[in-house]
Amino acid sequence: MWGGRFKDKTDPDFAAFNNSFRFDRRMFEADVTASIAYSQALEDVRVISVEEGEKIRGALKTILENGCPDDAPVEDVHSFVEARLVELIGDAGRKLHTGRSRNDQVATDFRLWLRQAIDELRATLRVTQTLLLHFADANSAVVIPGYTHLQRAQPVLLAHWCLAYFEMLARDRERLSDTRRRVNVMPLGAAALAGSSFPIDREALAKSLDFEGVTRNSLDAVSDRDFAAEFLSACSLIMVHLSRLAEDIILYATTEFGFFELDDAIATGSSLMPQKKNPDSMELVRGKAGRVFGNLLGMLTTLKGLPLAYNKDMQEDKEAVFDAFDTVMSSLRVTSIVLTNISVNQVALGGYMNATELADYLVRKGMPFRDAHEIVGRVVVRAIDNKTQIEEMSIEELRSFSELIETDVYEALSLEQTLNTKSQVGGTARQSVAAALDRAYQSLHE
Repeated sequence: MWGGRFKDKTDPDFAAFNNSFRFDRRMFEADVTASIAYSQALEDVRVISVEEGEKIRGALKTILENGCPDDAPVEDVHSFVEARLVELIGDAGRKLHTGRSRNDQVATDFRLWLRQAIDELRATLRVTQTLLLHFADANSAVVIPGYTHLQRAQPVLLAHWCLAYFEMLARDRERLSDTRRRVNVMPLGAAALAGSSFPIDREALAKSLDFEGVTRNSLDAVSDRDFAAEFLSACSLIMVHLSRLAEDIILYATTEFGFFELDDAIATGSSLMPQKKNPDSMELVRGKAGRVFGNLLGMLTTLKGLPLAYNKDMQEDKEAVFDAFDTVMSSLRVTSIVLTNISVNQVALGGYMNATELADYLVRKGMPFRDAHEIVGRVVVRAIDNKTQIEEMSIEELRSFSELIETDVYEALSLEQTLNTKSQVGGTARQSVAAALDRAYQSLHE
């Protein structure tokens, strides 16, 4: 493709080092699609004849139908398509690259591929969100401890816990949508770096490829990989959320917590200890988060010192993006499988999680919150010393801390009242959570 300037053959080790076909073949469909549209753009401005344009597009469709091999003796997928095109139609195929550089061609193919990848990823995120809601519905009556600092804090509905992760994934879908908007800008026509010498109608070409617009600076068009870094950032946040979910499930499935039991389909055993059931599915998701973070850091490090415009360093962009996409997709799918293979156990509540309710009770009786907080702290100390729960203490003992306490305190300390006082939007009251579930289902259908 660039041999006229060179007299000697490329060193075979360097050729292998330079070769990207093994991974960029994933852009085969995008490359052919963009080339079909570009041939029409060349024909529209009479750079090629109608007959040549039809011949090129017919051959490209044949190439697309025949597919791309796993291995071919070419530098990259673009060389493969062009070589096959010339093989099929001869000199007409050599005209397709008129006014086009590898630089804007690669950038366009990459954006086309990534646009579709984002759509697939958003659809898979939606499936995982749906299964979180199904898990919440199936266990709508279950109450679990809520934690801060990994210490029991206040009771919450298990469905409320599910909805927390639903919201995280909802933000992830929004981020991908926003990223897609910046991906969906066409660099084709920027040529190598200075723009094309041929009067290609870039706006019409962009429309034919479903791009929302065209790049406004040719130097930036061929050297920009912000969109790839932004995609990797969105992927990294998805993995943060999946890893946090995995950590919760791992903890809750331990004997010490005992909230969940993982079905055999999503666990493994020990080669030595017969009693073991290991949460390898979730541990792998948690572990793969670091892999995606590494892809993001690698991309940023590669880009940070590059001069304008295109540099071969940028070939490193695709493996990072492809790997992140594959990793996030598989992690979402495994997480979805896990959510359909968890049994929920009866959770033993305790740990003075209604202490805040007692403080709020005193506040409603007229006591300043800081005073109430101190009094309830002393109540908890007494309960711990006596190895009892607050609600099991006698009214006389409770009144010894404050005469504001009356017999209605026991209703205030009950589990249902502790839940149902959290009735504001976003709270864990049963009615609030039921409404939140309805809104969540509705959001998935909008």
